[in-house]
Amino acid sequence: MKYIEEFQDPDLARRLLDDIHATVTRPWALMEVCGGQTHTIIRHGIDQLLPEQVELIHGPGCPVCVTPLEVIDKALEIASRPDVIFCSFGDMLRVPGTGRDLFQVRSEGGDVRVVYSPLDALRIAQENPARQVVFFGIGFETTAPPNAMTVHQAKKLGIPNFSLLVSHVRVPPAIEAIMQSPSCRVQGFLAAGHVCSVMGMSEYPELAARHRVPIVVTGFEPLDILEGVRRAVRQLERGEHTVDNAYARAVRPEGNPAALAMLEDVFEVTDRAWRGIGVIPDSGWRLSARYRDFDAEHRFSVTGINTREPAECRSGEVLQGLLKPHECEAFGTLCTPRSPLGATMVSSEGACAAYYLYRRLELGTVPAATTAATAAAAASATTAASATTPVSAPLEASPVV
Repeated sequence: MKYIEEFQDPDLARRLLDDIHATVTRPWALMEVCGGQTHTIIRHGIDQLLPEQVELIHGPGCPVCVTPLEVIDKALEIASRPDVIFCSFGDMLRVPGTGRDLFQVRSEGGDVRVVYSPLDALRIAQENPARQVVFFGIGFETTAPPNAMTVHQAKKLGIPNFSLLVSHVRVPPAIEAIMQSPSCRVQGFLAAGHVCSVMGMSEYPELAARHRVPIVVTGFEPLDILEGVRRAVRQLERGEHTVDNAYARAVRPEGNPAALAMLEDVFEVTDRAWRGIGVIPDSGWRLSARYRDFDAEHRFSVTGINTREPAECRSGEVLQGLLKPHECEAFGTLCTPRSPLGATMVSSEGACAAYYLYRRLELGTVPAATTAATAAAAASATTAASATTPVSAPLEASPVV
């Protein structure tokens, strides 16, 4: 498959790994801020093939996982109302709120429907003028443009029974919050290519310069991740801290002008709470005053929300990169995809879900404390293997990646 198979080429992956091993001289900690990248890293064992000096920290890159519990509880309350058709992408239905999820609301008689586009929800609103139709709009900068377009269409077509429950978040303020944390040990970032394909890269140079961290925009296939790591490590070893686009096949510096115009028309920046992290200034969007009539939080009076996070769940520490999923005492025992305590275990982009899906058998036989040693052994094995084969010249600019 074009643009997929060539970015999973094992020979080129080996050359990139050899170059990283040859470059690194001291410990570095890099954070990816995308759940899709986290799953690629864990699925392909990339973190175990890197030199032991290079640690990959999983950041708050899963949009489902960072949706605050209060918003999920509001969604559950609105979806329970008899006059409401509540529409959502399927990944939100099993995300636990306080004591229940949208699947349970549906089993109790709520009209909860899975859609594949926000425009599907708009069509349902047109077909059911006597009922209120609410779409659950969550996500990063990638899903915000189609949701904005849907609200724009609702206003243009005069569909008053449609509304959007908004919980959109922005990546650059999250990077700012991570770097300002006293416990931060991140020295470089892998930025999500799909976010930058929409927003461009203009927000990152100031962040990189002020915090003296390299930010490498990269994609989601194994070679994308390895190339992003390689470029970040090279900058760190040289004492550089610039923004580098390693995903030029999809990202233009200026982003997508049409999507940006739609976002500016429909949304306005606001402070937003991130689950497990707290409120981050200017880290989210809400509907602007011109579209406030389509805001579900304004349309429905939802009061008396009393959120309760499970005491055993440490997903907040996972989202901040302070804890690896398998280091949580509840991982794989009290917390599984069938009975999740937090969104990170049930979301298809959650870090806990990635470790459970791809590492649970390994982790089930190897104590968590020894996994670092295992990774180091794997890296050493890689180095030994590479020493027996000719090492190619460093890939300063691979024609493929």
